[in-house]
Amino acid sequence: MSSQASEKQETTAEVTAIKTMRGHTNEVRGVVHLPGGRQIITCSWDGSLRLWDLENGAQIGEDWRDKEEEKAGVNNIALSPNGKTVVSGSDNGKVKLWDVETGKVVGKWTGHTDSVTSVCWNADGDRVVSGSTDGTARVWKAKTGKTILKFKTKHESVYTVIYSPDNTQIATGGSYESMAKIWDAKTGKLIKTLKHDTIVSSLAWTSDGKKLITASYGPIRIFDTATWGLIAALEGHKLWVNAITLSPNNRLLASASDDNTACIWNLDSNLPVRPPLQHKGWVYNAAFSANGRVLVTGCDDTKAYAWDIYAIIKQAGLEDLLSTDTNIASANISPTFGY
Repeated sequence: MSSQASEKQETTAEVTAIKTMRGHTNEVRGVVHLPGGRQIITCSWDGSLRLWDLENGAQIGEDWRDKEEEKAGVNNIALSPNGKTVVSGSDNGKVKLWDVETGKVVGKWTGHTDSVTSVCWNADGDRVVSGSTDGTARVWKAKTGKTILKFKTKHESVYTVIYSPDNTQIATGGSYESMAKIWDAKTGKLIKTLKHDTIVSSLAWTSDGKKLITASYGPIRIFDTATWGLIAALEGHKLWVNAITLSPNNRLLASASDDNTACIWNLDSNLPVRPPLQHKGWVYNAAFSANGRVLVTGCDDTKAYAWDIYAIIKQAGLEDLLSTDTNIASANISPTFGY
């Protein structure tokens, strides 16, 4: 298990964001990167999704809003594997599909009876799983919006849902029964429970399916999915960890917390890469770009922030952590933004 020590090559100078996205009027609850690496979409409790130019921090076009339900706060968003559709979970219990090209709602699914806190596509892009404070998780057929599976999780509230990379399993995390639960994605049968001391608020699955990572109050836990044994506990945050996300090569983990920081973790050593990314409020979410060089975080101060992860990793002497098997390069794409 890891200790609270950090990498020896750490830098102590405070890191500042390279871009700040201003425009939302309430907490920024979710963010996704679009293909190409130059644009992001954020969602907020102000009821809008917004498209941003990541290189200059400017909003592109008008707010994306459901004209029929403008006051419904948006809790979470996820981008389809083909990059053409965003699914969102709203606090009025609805799951919505948004066309990335037009910014318009193209689907609206009903079934949950309370706030939808988490949404996730399967790898094939033909299924969406959602979790709600009504205590259930639902699997939807993306083309029709039909519920094809409903999990009565026994969580009082479901705060996070995720598909395994091979689409065979779904993991949920929530309150009351403070644990992560693993389900068969086709039958809805419970496979395994992973007990925690407090609410499980976020989940991340490595792309090879071999590790499931959980976040709650206290340490971030890494489990071996072959045995479901605990591999490591990452300690450092002082309050709730609201979200965790993996870099594309699975060697870095970012965590967002109520302690006003986001942290970067070296998963080769299970140690934090210092310094933490300081914010002026609770940090609700984080997302790596496709090349892993940029992290965008959403904060309760109504802003989203872009951070140069490559610079932080390089300063620590750990730039090999961003290496991948395939190098995508273009003379028209900057080394930080883009692929």
